[in-house]
Amino acid sequence: MQRYPRNMIGYGPTPPDAKWPGGAKIAISFVMNYEEGGENNILHGDAASEAFLSEIIGAAQWPGQRHWNMESVYDYGARAGFWRLHRLFTRENIPLTVYGVTTALARGPEQVLAMQEAGWEVASHGLKWVEHKDMPETEERAQMEEAVRLHVEVTGERPTGWYTGRCSMNTMRLAAEMGFDWVSDTIDDDLPYWMEVEGRDRHQLVIPYTMDANDMRFAVPAGFSEGDQFFTYLKDSFDALYAEGQEGAAKMMSIGMHCRLLGRPGRIMALKRFIDYAKGHEGVWFARRLDIARHWAHVHPPVRRALVPHRMEKASFVKAFGGIYEHSPWVAERAWGLELGPVHDRAAGLANALARVFRTATEAERMAVLGAHPDLAGKLAAAKRLTANSTSEQASAGLDALTDAERAAFERHNAAYTDKFGFPFIIAVRDNTKASIMAAFETRLANDRETEFRTACAQVERIAYHRLKDLLP
Repeated sequence: MQRYPRNMIGYGPTPPDAKWPGGAKIAISFVMNYEEGGENNILHGDAASEAFLSEIIGAAQWPGQRHWNMESVYDYGARAGFWRLHRLFTRENIPLTVYGVTTALARGPEQVLAMQEAGWEVASHGLKWVEHKDMPETEERAQMEEAVRLHVEVTGERPTGWYTGRCSMNTMRLAAEMGFDWVSDTIDDDLPYWMEVEGRDRHQLVIPYTMDANDMRFAVPAGFSEGDQFFTYLKDSFDALYAEGQEGAAKMMSIGMHCRLLGRPGRIMALKRFIDYAKGHEGVWFARRLDIARHWAHVHPPVRRALVPHRMEKASFVKAFGGIYEHSPWVAERAWGLELGPVHDRAAGLANALARVFRTATEAERMAVLGAHPDLAGKLAAAKRLTANSTSEQASAGLDALTDAERAAFERHNAAYTDKFGFPFIIAVRDNTKASIMAAFETRLANDRETEFRTACAQVERIAYHRLKDLLP
């Protein structure tokens, strides 16, 4: 057994309509990353200075030394950039979410007061603005717990949401275990979604973040070099998502901001132009992430599914899916041993896993599967001895209500087909009608055996897919 943990399907080809309040076509979540005073610095007990997301080209850490220019870049964010952004958003009456590094918040009491008086949501951005990737799990958990403790001390409230940013492979699970209303350490979707947490009874709401509609690209190679590029990218993102909302599939747009980057005068006018542009459209909901979380929990609550194939023990898996290939549980038994993951928890994914087993089986094994299928409208159907799946499928095309003449025609065709090919005529009846099935009989009787064997096997796979759609999303 192999299990692949990454979720490569999400909502699949038909994501849900978010149903934003007031019928909004798009939800826009502005996020201010407040990190100034929480970055790497030997004053903060770190081994070296900061080197990430600054105006300094080619910045590198200075081990054991303070970096005056780097500190000045971050100081600008607290001294000037924050207030410029604060004035813009309060003047425009647009709420936002703050990703607040807790030690930075502790060193910025006036900024914290301004955030709270503006009604902004102050979420946790971790204890310090440092890398977590190399932290032992126990150390990361301790830092996250201390971040929450200090957050309450500084703001008077427990943070409702969490975003580390420079995270480890353990961060999302640890944040989920701590019971936040939402976590955002993903960039994998345009909509919130519920994440199942192993060993816990509750689902965790995930509100994905963004690295593209983000002013951090002013500080990375091949990023934005001027405000117009930032504005154009935000506008194009908005236009695409707004159009999807008009088609009944409303999405969310996250916009990431940093006080020391977007708070510069040469960039903030691009943000102002985008706000004016977005406000010029009907049906735009400017929301804090907490507002989005509350809406999602109310309108799209988590659903605990009875069947989650990639997490099932072998016996349960075979019991649930052993009849998908007619009287051939060995297909499910072998499929259970493949590299299954969340992508196989939907009908198309599990159908593919079962088909892989069927396609790589010996010809004799595949012949046995073909032979296990009953004749269409044949003697087993008349005696009501079909499997529940076959009974339902044949009824869907009206094969349980044939006239005497139609039944006689089916019997003739069944006999001629079996005599020629050595296996029953198989067709996915859910894709057909009585008339198209009769026409297919005529066409396929003219095939050679090799062609018809391939055709029949393909129809078996199609039948399996339809059966799985009855059980899985």
